[in-house]
Amino acid sequence: MNKVRIHFLGASRTVTGSKFYLETPERNILVDCGMFQGLKALRERNWTPLPIDVSKIDVVLLTHGHLDHTGYLPRLLKEGFTGKIIGTPPTLAITKIILLDSAKIHEEEAEQANKEGYSKHRPALPFYTLKEAEKTLAHFQSEEKEKWIPLSTNIRFRFRYNGHIIGATFIELEIFGKVWVFSGDVGRSNDLLLTPPNRPKWADYLFIESTYGNKLHPEEDVDEILISLINRTIRERGNLIIPSFAVERLQSLMYRLWQLYKKNKIPNIPIFIDSPMGNNVLSVFERFPKWHKLPIKEYQAMCRHFNIISSYADTWKTIDDPRPKIVIAGSGMVTGGRVLTYLKQLIDVPSTTVLLVGYQSEGTRGRQLLEGAHELKLFGRYYPVKAKIEHLESLSAHADQNELLHWMTAINNIPETVFLVHGEPNALDGFRAKINAVFKWRVHIPKLNEVVELII
Repeated sequence: MNKVRIHFLGASRTVTGSKFYLETPERNILVDCGMFQGLKALRERNWTPLPIDVSKIDVVLLTHGHLDHTGYLPRLLKEGFTGKIIGTPPTLAITKIILLDSAKIHEEEAEQANKEGYSKHRPALPFYTLKEAEKTLAHFQSEEKEKWIPLSTNIRFRFRYNGHIIGATFIELEIFGKVWVFSGDVGRSNDLLLTPPNRPKWADYLFIESTYGNKLHPEEDVDEILISLINRTIRERGNLIIPSFAVERLQSLMYRLWQLYKKNKIPNIPIFIDSPMGNNVLSVFERFPKWHKLPIKEYQAMCRHFNIISSYADTWKTIDDPRPKIVIAGSGMVTGGRVLTYLKQLIDVPSTTVLLVGYQSEGTRGRQLLEGAHELKLFGRYYPVKAKIEHLESLSAHADQNELLHWMTAINNIPETVFLVHGEPNALDGFRAKINAVFKWRVHIPKLNEVVELII
């Protein structure tokens, strides 16, 4: 008999900070290593060392490159991790972009907070530095999908294509003959740029995301909504600001707008892409054409059509540009990035429209806007919200309840336990009830920092 202890170090009764630590007799494995985002109480957890001996972690396996799955990696090294960080080639390319960009933002925010004195910390420190992020890259090891990789005599794993973002996978871990499936973030069945996710055939223990565990994505005519918002922006001589995630959402929006323009559905309105990280991610699509559906000629023509901003000086030129325009800028939940500069100048202008796309976590500015906030705190000051706030939930890169259930129906056995992770309490509870009704499988919703011991 062998004992495995699972530590739920993140994404447990919340959607952020994915970290699942498995202690086994042969190897200690961390699946994902994300930062907490959103609520202040969660963000503060990032600064608390993990309640494990980090130096004993042998390997980190990454499902995909998003910050809430990779953003803690430099801190992990700071706490004593010396092993390998393994992901698919595009996942590691995305992770590199995200970590370097995140480090730069951390340094800039700390510098600005110290300069303007709006932080209670004296001095304000970056969560990690560019140098610390760069040090992390030396631990990267890429492995292709669908290939079993041995970690020890009785432990092996493989990455399996999962949609969601370029490079994303779910992980099958075989430990002493038992199969542990970590879903990561499950993608959509009808994604504009990506093919439908693969599905696991067997899972003795299933760890499944529950972001939309209690919801179905609305049946929205996305193109018609975009056409209507663009026409209104032109009519009011205003600005359509779209906060966007730099990975996948930005590229999907670009492709959709490019297609609308090509079909003469929208006029040649200036469209500015202001996301240095998003611009770098575009190059990942060029490097890994087998991981997406976007033809390379279409990609090149699309990129030529947009005004791609690189310098911060050009951000200000764009704000001062009096023409009606569309601005797509990071970040998607309005937690940081260039979009904050646009909102600081334009959130109090009635002709401004802010279009939120996809999931907005608790405690983020995006969620506040969605819930009708009358003011927004930016760089230590409050600004009145006079802009119109719109939401397109169907553009989410996360599977909804039906898509998650479909993903699970390929499993041929009855799992010993299904662990629901990466969801807020209502989503988790709704998904638990649905799984019970459809499959009658044993479901457990772990708490943050809970430890579960299994004998296998």
